[in-house]
This record gives sequence, C-alpha cells and structure tokens, in this order.
Amino acid sequence: MSRTTTFKGMPLALAGPELKVGDAAPDFQAVDKGLQPITLASTGNGVRVFSVVPSLDTPVCDMQTKRFNDEAAKLPGINFYTISVDLPFAQNRWCTSFGVDHVKMISDHKFASFGANYGTLIEDWRVESRAIFVVDGQNKLQYVEYVPEVAQHPDYDAALAKAKELAG
Repeated sequence: MSRTTTFKGMPLALAGPELKVGDAAPDFQAVDKGLQPITLASTGNGVRVFSVVPSLDTPVCDMQTKRFNDEAAKLPGINFYTISVDLPFAQNRWCTSFGVDHVKMISDHKFASFGANYGTLIEDWRVESRAIFVVDGQNKLQYVEYVPEVAQHPDYDAALAKAKELAG
C-alpha cells in the first residue's frame, strides 16, 4: 500500500519509507545555499531539527521557516535546517529578503535524496511534503511528524519540546 499526503484534500503519493521514532536517521545527499555538499554527517552530531517544506515561496512554508529561525536564535545548542527542493539560489534570495540567518538551508533539488530517504518526496510534483524530524546526537530519530495535509502547519510546540529535552 502506498503512502499519501493531501494538498487541499487531493491525495498525493509519497516516495520512500515512513520513518518512526527510534529509527536511525537516514543519510542523504543534498547541497546548501552555497552549493556545498550536505549529508547527515555534515550536519554534526548534536540535536538537529529538520523542517521539511514544499517551497519557501508559499505562505505556510514561509511562516514555518521564520518560526524555526526565531526559535533557533534562542536555542544555540540546537541546529535547525530547512529542507526543500527550491534551488539554492532561491533559498539564498528568500533568506536575504527576510533576514533568516539562524536556520541553515538544504536544497534537495538536485538529487531528491532527502525526500526519498525520509519519505517526504511527492514525486509527481517533485516537491517535499511537510514534515519535521528531530535527530539526537547518535543520529536516532526522536521526533517524527508527517503533516497529513500539506497546507497545514506542523506541531511546532511538540517538535521544539522534544529538541529542548534532548539538548538538556
């Protein structure tokens, strides 16, 4: 049985596995907004929040990324990443336009590796479905949220509470 998400009620197939708390965080191959390679290992070994969005240029994605940017400024011991298939140039433009400087951008445009490995890739549209993953220092998933409706917000408070708990 294939996994799906919805966009305004329309079902969309998701590629990749459905990850669960306790699973090992999968590796991935992507680039940052400066076109440098990014993998799970290159994100470090501390607490990390991976905020997955379809496109920064949409209202919910914009708000989600700004919210985590504000939280990242208050939580220096936690690394926050936003993952989308937006081109790195678009991510950089968006960050510059809105003063977003605490969340690190990851572009999954070239390989779609993050989406395929984390189960967030909507292949038919080549975008990511909205999701949040909190990873601990041993690369284990400690919080997993696949938002069932792409146009809805994730549970920010639950993800942040888990990240703060892990960071001690």
